[in-house]
Amino acid sequence: MKPVCFKSPPLWGVALISLCLWQAVTASLLPPLVKTIPLTGVEGRIDHLALDVSGRRLFVAAIGNNSVEVIDLEKGERIHSITGLDEPQGVLYNPDTKEIVVSSGGDGTCKFYSAQTYELLRTATVSADADNLRLDTEGNRIYVGCGDGMISALNAGNGTRMVGSDVKLPEHPESFQVEQFGSRIFANLPEQGKIAVLDRGEQRLKEMWALDSVKSNFPMALDEPDHRLFIGCRHPSRLVVLGTDQGEFIASLECVGDADDVFYDDKRNRIYVTGGEGFMDVFRIHDPNHYFLEGKIPTARGARTCLLSAELNALYLAVPHHGPQPAEIRVYDLLAK
Repeated sequence: MKPVCFKSPPLWGVALISLCLWQAVTASLLPPLVKTIPLTGVEGRIDHLALDVSGRRLFVAAIGNNSVEVIDLEKGERIHSITGLDEPQGVLYNPDTKEIVVSSGGDGTCKFYSAQTYELLRTATVSADADNLRLDTEGNRIYVGCGDGMISALNAGNGTRMVGSDVKLPEHPESFQVEQFGSRIFANLPEQGKIAVLDRGEQRLKEMWALDSVKSNFPMALDEPDHRLFIGCRHPSRLVVLGTDQGEFIASLECVGDADDVFYDDKRNRIYVTGGEGFMDVFRIHDPNHYFLEGKIPTARGARTCLLSAELNALYLAVPHHGPQPAEIRVYDLLAK
């Protein structure tokens, strides 16, 4: 009887097996979908989201539906709709004033609503295509990107437009981020493939950083302690990492197509990128100079916008109605092992 010989698999086979095992392990560590909240009757594209942490409410700017949907996260259901809006794009919750702020691209306004009664309190007119909103609690300001190229500031307490606060830009800004411990604002200029750096103390444009070989840079996230800026680009589909000291190039990784939101998770050293291609990319931060794709979570076509809550350890994904896919909010648990 001849002895049985077991041949070792070729090196490519070992590599394939290792890759499959790695993908299986990382997939099991990705945030699982734990809840789906229907948005029955909501049609069209869904834009940005905001969160009332203490009240456990999510606010959804349904731009195609001309409404802001209010979600009770504990009950897992919609509890109110703010209607009569003209292409709502940005939404913000101010915990100090207990107000919901909605920027509308159609009429160029920012409307302030009571978060208790949902009554319209005041309206500030800024400029056409009023879009992204950011709250500066230290300066008691709300910044809005709008017009053909401008970031304006509103008084967060009374909603009035602040005189002399407009900073002109070469084009309409998309996502922008405000430093908490510095005076700068970083804004995406997607047509030019550049980052505008503003000084909000001096209320001026300081400098421009050019992205190398990429354009259509729409979403952005900021890691201020490590001096890193995470930028989602569509042409080509890349996640670009810049240093915020001088706009120096750090890394570029392939990411989901039609990216529209990027969030930095400092608790888990992750970056989440959502795009209309139908995936959520999860990147792992090894250190401030090295990043890798941890995995891809299948979502739905057109599900471009999301919101990360560090306080609630959850990520909320907006899914629009498309064919048999109903409009809904998907909740992912960031604590799951």
